[in-house]
Amino acid sequence: MRQLSELDASFLYLESETTPMHIGGVYLFDASGLRDPLAFSTFVSYLRSRLHVVPLFRQKLKEIPLRLGRPYWIDDPSFSIERHLAYVNLGEHGKQASLMSLASKIMEEPLKRDRPLWHITFVDGFRIDDPEGDKQGFALIVKLHHAAIDAFSGEEIMGKLLEYTPEPRPIAPPRPWLARPEPSEERVFLQASANMLKTPMQVASLAYNAAEATARGLVKKQLQKLPVPFPLFTAPHSPFNRQITANRRIVSASVSLSRLKAIKASLGDVTLNDVVLGLCAETLHRYLEQQGGDTDKSLVAMTPISVRSSSLRKATGNQMSAMLLDLATNEPNPAARIRRIHQNAVESEPYREAIAADRLTELLPSTLLALSARLYSELQVAQRYHPLFNLPITNVPGPQVPLFLQGARLIRQYNTAPLFDSLGLVIVAVSYQGQLTLNFTLCPDVVPDGDSLQDLIEDSLTGIEECLHDLGPDQGLETPHGSGQNLTDEVLGALENMIKGGLQRFRR
Repeated sequence: MRQLSELDASFLYLESETTPMHIGGVYLFDASGLRDPLAFSTFVSYLRSRLHVVPLFRQKLKEIPLRLGRPYWIDDPSFSIERHLAYVNLGEHGKQASLMSLASKIMEEPLKRDRPLWHITFVDGFRIDDPEGDKQGFALIVKLHHAAIDAFSGEEIMGKLLEYTPEPRPIAPPRPWLARPEPSEERVFLQASANMLKTPMQVASLAYNAAEATARGLVKKQLQKLPVPFPLFTAPHSPFNRQITANRRIVSASVSLSRLKAIKASLGDVTLNDVVLGLCAETLHRYLEQQGGDTDKSLVAMTPISVRSSSLRKATGNQMSAMLLDLATNEPNPAARIRRIHQNAVESEPYREAIAADRLTELLPSTLLALSARLYSELQVAQRYHPLFNLPITNVPGPQVPLFLQGARLIRQYNTAPLFDSLGLVIVAVSYQGQLTLNFTLCPDVVPDGDSLQDLIEDSLTGIEECLHDLGPDQGLETPHGSGQNLTDEVLGALENMIKGGLQRFRR
C-alpha cells in the first residue's frame, strides 16, 4: 500500500459537485498522413500495451474506515480498461468549436471513485483547419485526478504514452499483470492506528469527521474570535473571485515561442517565465478594462512551482510549492510590467528556494484543510474581505519535438485545471514544438464573455512588442514596495499563526 500525502489527499476532500478536482487535457492529432484512419479499437489496443509505463492507471483508492487516516493507492483487482474509455464521433463537419464545447462538458463531470481516477474520450470525425484545406484528425480528451498527479507529472505521463517517431510501431501484446491482493480491513485499521500515534493531529481530523456539523460550528466560532490579519490579504476584489457553479468553459490560444524569446532578449535580465506571466497579466488587464472592472489595483497570482528533482522523483503525486506573485497589472506599460514581475518574483523567497506546500499541511491535516476551504467559501472571505490571491497561473514546459500516436502527429494540446470556490478562473500555459498555448479554464457564470480572452492574447502580445521600442533602460525597475518582506512569507506566516492560535484555543 502507498499512502497519499496530505497534499494529495486534500484534493480528494476539496472535491464537490461544483469543484471536480481533476486535471484535463485535449490533444489534437493530424491523421491526414495515415493510410487508414486510426480506429478506436486500435487505440484501445495501443493504450492497453502501454499501461505498464503508468502504474497509477491500474490503481484505485482504498479508503480508511471512519477516515482514521489518509487513503492508500492499491491495485484494482477488477480493473477493466473499457471502464475508462469513451468514443464520440463529431461527424464529418466536426470543428474545433464543437470539440472544445464537448471537452468543457466532459470536464464538468467528476471522476468515479470506485475505480482508478482517470478517463479518456476518443473523439473521431474531427476536421483540422488548414490553409490548404481541412485535414482529417482525431482528438483525445483526458482527465486525471489531482490527487494522483500535478500539472508537471501529467505532462510526463502523456510523454510516456505517446511516441517520438512518425513511423507506426507494431502494437505489442500487453505485458502480463496480476493485481496484488487487496489489504484486509484489519491491516488497514492497524496501519491507520499506527499512523495516528505518529501524528496526533489526526485526532482533530477524526473529530471533524465524526461530528462534521458540530465541528464546523466550533471552527466558525473560533475563527470569529481570532485576530485575523485581513490587511495581509492584499489581492484586490476582482470579478474572478465569486462563488462558482458547476459550468465550465475552455478558452485557448497559441503564440510563437520565438516572439516571447525576442521580448526576453530585449528586456535583458528577465526570464521566459516572466514574459509568459507578463502576457497573462496584460491579457487580464485588457479583459478587466473591457468588462469595466477596476484596474487601479494589481492582481495577485498563485504560481505553482515544481520541486521535482532526480533525488525526489515519484511516478505520481503532487510535488509542488507555490508563491504569491504581484502581477503589476496597475503598471500601464506592459513591457515595463514584465520587469516589475521579475523584480517581484526575485524578492520572494520561493524564487530561490521554494517553500514546500507541506509547510501548511503538516500543521493542518487534509480533512481540516478541506474544511478550511469550505469555510473560506461559506464565510465569503473573498467577497467580504480581500482574497488571498485572484487566480492560479501555471507554466508547464512541454516537449519541443513532435509526438505521435501510431503515425498521427500531435499538433496541439489544450490543458485544464480545477476551479475552486471563489476562484472562477485558472490559467495553464503549456509549450510544445515552438508554440506556447495559454489555456483559460473558467466558470462562465463568474467570468462573462470568456471567449474574448482568445483574441485578447494576440492583442496583448502585440501591445507588449510595440511598447518595447520606447521603453527606458530603467523603466519598470523602480521599487514599488517600501517593505522588504514579501507577500508570500507574510501570508504563510499569518496563516500559520492563525492555525496554531486556533488549535491552542481548541485545547483550552
